[in-house]
Amino acid sequence: MGFEATYADFSVEPSRLANADVRFHGARFAGSHVALSAGGSVALEFEVADPEDVPQVTLTVTALVSKLGSDLGYAPMSVLVQGETVAEDLTVPGGGDLPQDNVFAVPGRLLKPGTNTLEIRSSDKSGSMLWLYRITLDPVWERGRSERARTAEAARDSVFTYDTELRPAHASSARWQAAPRLLFHIDRDERSLPAQLGWRGEDGAESAISFQSAMSDFHGVYRAADGVAYEYRGRLADRRPYSDDTENLTASVLHRFHTEEGWGGSWHTSHELRLLVDDGGASVERVTWRDQRGNSGVVALHPASSEVEVTGVEASDEFGDGGEGADNLLEDRRSKWLTFDETAHLDFTLARPTAVASYSLTSANDFDDRDPRDWTLLGSQDGHAWTPLDTRSGERFPERFQTREFHLRSHARAYRHYRLDITRNAGGSEVQLARVRFAEAPAGQAFTGYYQRWNEGPIGYRGTPVAATSSAVPTAPRVASELQAAVASLSETAQALAALAAQLRKH
Repeated sequence: MGFEATYADFSVEPSRLANADVRFHGARFAGSHVALSAGGSVALEFEVADPEDVPQVTLTVTALVSKLGSDLGYAPMSVLVQGETVAEDLTVPGGGDLPQDNVFAVPGRLLKPGTNTLEIRSSDKSGSMLWLYRITLDPVWERGRSERARTAEAARDSVFTYDTELRPAHASSARWQAAPRLLFHIDRDERSLPAQLGWRGEDGAESAISFQSAMSDFHGVYRAADGVAYEYRGRLADRRPYSDDTENLTASVLHRFHTEEGWGGSWHTSHELRLLVDDGGASVERVTWRDQRGNSGVVALHPASSEVEVTGVEASDEFGDGGEGADNLLEDRRSKWLTFDETAHLDFTLARPTAVASYSLTSANDFDDRDPRDWTLLGSQDGHAWTPLDTRSGERFPERFQTREFHLRSHARAYRHYRLDITRNAGGSEVQLARVRFAEAPAGQAFTGYYQRWNEGPIGYRGTPVAATSSAVPTAPRVASELQAAVASLSETAQALAALAAQLRKH
């Protein structure tokens, strides 16, 4: 390969560089770019291993000319490689408008093995400033490689803090007022910076903002919980890579999700999503974004599913011949369990010992006098000794296939077995239920939403919380393994010392 990914990113200070060293003359860092005055220049030195492999180079210079009052600015730009002119007195279009990508073809014959020099000059006759945002160089057949490398490197600093201001909507003469800082981090391991971000708080307040490409500032709208609308803007105050200390920057929750994407009729494991948005208000309940590659996503946060898996159920009696056995209680279809007794009990075995926080019962399809009225829920470690956990009396199910949830007053202990002991029904000669479910306390928030890559249609997107882990104390298997290794090492050392002692005795 002729040379590596090569770029100079002037959106930060010091400049972010790859395969490049930079020298400035008549230039200064100006927040999101380098500003060149008349006669100013930027010289970039880059290495080329074998120029014979590079017949042509694609050079992209992203630049803007500052305005002269209300008029277009004037700062012609010249481009030189090894001192030879590639472009002279080029006028960057859209003076004072938006940064422009100016693309040049650099002949391969200008390259030499080793260090090469690219120079960007602002004309001595310039009347305004030439603003340089970034420079990239690529072999012609690998156009865009350096820009992808630059954005990937820039995206590593993905925790952003902005100082913000608000002013009432449609009130251009009103003064901007300081507002709470905005701290956010969104990362699904795609190495792309956000271009737009929107969120809604649990109190109903919502915001939508768009970022300058270098992330130096944003502009957008904010609607307060009372419905009043404001203009909203911010200036970058801090930017850092994600680390284990990130969640210490705020009192808000840093969400980490295991995610899945829905396509082809099934769900597929995707990258972990990290999500944090803190604007000084209520916790967020919905977040939307679009990144600089054009990918976009929406997530709506909600309590994580806390239903507990039941592996088996046994009933004191059931109408098995009629297909109305206790196993139907674990199904989601419209079936039921029926016993021809006025009282009954059901024993459930869970997949793991669980501290149940709530349980739900679903009435069956007919005869409301068969509904349970009084019952007790009990827990057991071994399926023999039972502890009462929750007692109900006089309960009613006004509708058929109606699900009612019952919360335990205390759920400190975990049990593998749970018994529903029904001691009275609603007056009939039988007892029946359609479903029984158990749930533990929610372990965090999950999300439901969608995701759309820039050149594809939308797909399903969902996530569950990543369980918190602690590395402070090694697990028992790890301790045992380390002790075993230590014993083996000591044994080997003892054998070596014994052998050495035997050799010394011989001599």
